[in-house]
Amino acid sequence: MSNNNYPKLHNATWPGIVGKGPDSEPTIALDNMLKMTAAAEVDGVKFDGVDIGLFDPHYDLDTSDDGVKRLADKVAAYDLEIGTLVAPIWGGPAMGTKEQRTEFVEMVRKSCEVGQKLRALGIRPNGVVRIDSASSVADWAKDPKANSKLIAETFREACDVAADFGERLAAEGEICWGGMQSMDYMLETFEMVDRKNIGFQADMSHTTLYLLGYNAPEHRVLPKDFNWDDRETFLAGLKKITDKLRPWTIDFHVAQNDGTVHGTGSHDKTGRHCQATDPNGKLDIANDAGYWLRDGSGELTKAFKHICWDGCMFSNDIMTQPKTWNDILAAMIKVREQHGWNEA
Repeated sequence: MSNNNYPKLHNATWPGIVGKGPDSEPTIALDNMLKMTAAAEVDGVKFDGVDIGLFDPHYDLDTSDDGVKRLADKVAAYDLEIGTLVAPIWGGPAMGTKEQRTEFVEMVRKSCEVGQKLRALGIRPNGVVRIDSASSVADWAKDPKANSKLIAETFREACDVAADFGERLAAEGEICWGGMQSMDYMLETFEMVDRKNIGFQADMSHTTLYLLGYNAPEHRVLPKDFNWDDRETFLAGLKKITDKLRPWTIDFHVAQNDGTVHGTGSHDKTGRHCQATDPNGKLDIANDAGYWLRDGSGELTKAFKHICWDGCMFSNDIMTQPKTWNDILAAMIKVREQHGWNEA
């Protein structure tokens, strides 16, 4: 095992909420997500921290300073740090009415304020604030040009607000978000936003679906007759999207994908998050992560100091098994062994 201690290894807490609820399975409490994360261990290595979704029932974004301190103390009690925060911006689409767009920016403001306070408390040494367009692909497609312009305007306002708190925003590349459902649309959005404190959140599962053109067949990268046994063609496609999106990437999710879409509860279908050891997984996790973590010449970018596992829409049965988290941690350790570095 290497001596690399960076990037730090984080687990996401929001899979205890996303895809859960009255129309699916019960949510999993934040305390339980923290407990399961802290309990995972592989050859003496444990998770370093968590990335947190700032939404009910895990967190009340309108809580007082004491509430922020309670969150910090809760996470610290498990010997974990906090990294990236997810802003709850789904009350109205970024391409919505003036009132909806104002609400979107306000959720970003509140999230950035929490992030700044957590940094001041010393519990959050790195990380960004994650956003998306909160807009369906179908609604966006009714007027792509106008809707993308609105999304960019909303993101630009959110960036200006985030800058006041010293925060950067990471837009999640996922096929279910209008104006963000392909590499090309994502790049167009970034160019229109034109702010230095916005970047890309790459998720190994979601970005794999970029290659197949789900929800954006006009931007499909792999051939229509692509066979998953053709590893060489897959890697050529992966190189194409990572070369384009890597310069924008400021946050990264390690994940596995079986080449299909999936959705539970009220969550739209998107790239399926598989277990790390899923026999149907199409990714060589440690190897393929290198396309995001290393530049075109093979040098480490060190563009972010932690990486995170996102197990969105795992069933509660899977999530409550200790083996699940040990397998995930083992996969992330391999990523750090191959693409990490050491800092004093």
